[in-house]
Amino acid sequence: MNKHTIIGLILLFALIIGYSWYISPSEEERKEQQRIHDSIRLVQLNNAQADSMSAVIATQQENENIDTNTNLLDTTERYKQLSTQFGHFANASIETEDVPLIVENDLYRLTLCRKGGKIKTVELKNVKTYDTLPVILFKEGTHTDFGFSFYSNYLELNTNNLYFIPVQDYSNQTIVVSGNDSIEIAMRLYPDKSQKEIDSSSYIEYLYTIRGNDYRTGLKINFVNIFDYINRNQTHVELTWQTQLRQQEQSLKNEMTATTIYYSDANDVENLKEAPDKGDSLTYTTKLKWLSFKQLFFTSTLIADNYFSSATMVVDIPQNQSDRSLKNMKARLTLPLEGDNSSFGMNFYFGPNKYNALKQYDINLENQIQLGGKLLSWINKYAIIPIFNFFDGFNWNYGLIILMLTIIIKIVLFPLTMTNYKSSAKMRVVKPEVEEISKRYPKQEDAMKKQQAIMAFYRQAGIKPMAGCLPLLLQMPILIAMFRFFPSSYELRQQSFLWANDLSTYDSIASWSTHIPIISTFYGNHISLFTLLMTLATLAYTLLNNKMMSTGGNEQQMKMMKWMMYLMPLMFLGIFNNYSAGLSYYYLLVNLISFAQMGVFRLIIDEKKLRAQIQLNKTKPVTKSKWQARMENFVKQQQDATSQQRNTNLPATKQRGNTSLQTAKKKKK
Repeated sequence: MNKHTIIGLILLFALIIGYSWYISPSEEERKEQQRIHDSIRLVQLNNAQADSMSAVIATQQENENIDTNTNLLDTTERYKQLSTQFGHFANASIETEDVPLIVENDLYRLTLCRKGGKIKTVELKNVKTYDTLPVILFKEGTHTDFGFSFYSNYLELNTNNLYFIPVQDYSNQTIVVSGNDSIEIAMRLYPDKSQKEIDSSSYIEYLYTIRGNDYRTGLKINFVNIFDYINRNQTHVELTWQTQLRQQEQSLKNEMTATTIYYSDANDVENLKEAPDKGDSLTYTTKLKWLSFKQLFFTSTLIADNYFSSATMVVDIPQNQSDRSLKNMKARLTLPLEGDNSSFGMNFYFGPNKYNALKQYDINLENQIQLGGKLLSWINKYAIIPIFNFFDGFNWNYGLIILMLTIIIKIVLFPLTMTNYKSSAKMRVVKPEVEEISKRYPKQEDAMKKQQAIMAFYRQAGIKPMAGCLPLLLQMPILIAMFRFFPSSYELRQQSFLWANDLSTYDSIASWSTHIPIISTFYGNHISLFTLLMTLATLAYTLLNNKMMSTGGNEQQMKMMKWMMYLMPLMFLGIFNNYSAGLSYYYLLVNLISFAQMGVFRLIIDEKKLRAQIQLNKTKPVTKSKWQARMENFVKQQQDATSQQRNTNLPATKQRGNTSLQTAKKKKK
């Protein structure tokens, strides 16, 4: 290597060093780069007041050593591409690390996420599923979403695809609020002023309010100075809320039946068809106060401060019901958009279907609990539930509470039951006379005459057959109301009594997995002991009652009635086997107490004295009521019509014979 070559290399090396020094940033430029670096960290830490979005862009680069000019060129191209899809919200669409924000109050644990600014999961505290797993009402997944659509540069955007920024930094911590305290958490969606700068004075805000001891979570959607970035002709936005509800209870069949959407305009509460075969849907075009994704014992409800303008609701049954899935729920709600700084307030309710917990909000949320419909629910609301809550205040076992409730109901119904028994006793003592009357009319065509004769005898004896039926009819609403109350009572959930671990579902003492034709379909794959005992008690009571019943009237009909009375308990065995153990236990108690009452009635009511009184009544003149007179007149008309019809259907020769005979009689006279 000669001297000239060495000098050339030295000069070339000096030139490279000089050029590197020349293009290196100055002190001011280094400060500027430091400011950009600080902005990057500020955005990553969710600071809503970041002055520059270049940091967000820089965090997406895979190679930090790329030349600055080339880097800006690539970012510009990417921003243009994103702008064609997201308009003024291009930077908000860039995927960033979504650190969850966890909030706990006394009743639930809630997780918020940056993507969509929405609630990601809701887990109730202090309650478990039937198999001791956490009760999760809302969980992010394929069928879970919460967000609304709007237009920017005539592009339809959805908040679910955009990243919100928390106003305060809650990274790596759990927010805890309890008692009467509350906290507000703001998540904001900012538009772009330019490629590198957001407009921090304009945003869409989700303002959450979490209260310490309340199942409600407040949400206010605020639109602040946003009309420069979204289309001004928008008068409303469409809020979509959907989730896939999960199985929480032991009986999948019962929970599927109870799971549907309820909704209300704050006056009337309606619901989509429960247990649809292939799903159900409804479009509600008038104002709506609240909408609820209701399960058997839990509900997720969205309540407007004022009203939703309209709603479309869909319930769908997943084809693959694995992973504890029940039904897919979806609602599309219309929110009014009124001006550049409008807001819409609402509340979530994530909690149990507990009557008192829902009633306290005074918007008829409690009416989504099945208590017997408008006709019978008043019995549960104003009688059964207050009594139940009274004894619940003593912290008694719920088996004992049901016993006390049953005793009180039977005491209240005691006069009606006694009237029914006394009427049956009167029918028994006149049974020989009724059978004698029946023998006088053996022919089928004389059935009407026989019935008239028996009714005339009853009037003469002072017996009112309907007196025994009326008390039974008056007791039926209570029996039906209890049929609704126990399976819907949240208080019984996971409460044990004797061998039953959970009074809200069936008490299985034996089960099998093999499908047995007819038995598995009608009865099920388990044996509920309370249901079995209730059926045996009902059969025993029916047998005893049939022996004491009068068999007057149509013997064939009476036999059919008795067989029906024996068949009904067997049918109930299949129906109740999958129902609440508390309900079967209640009906078992009803039968046992009825046995005891029957023994008391037999001691109180002397049938010999009843017979003597009936004999005395037969000597008194019978006065017909207007109703009896009308009934007798009606029966007579029916007999005349039947006789005329019979003569009309006679053969012509026989009719002529009858006519000739009548003519001969007239001549003879």
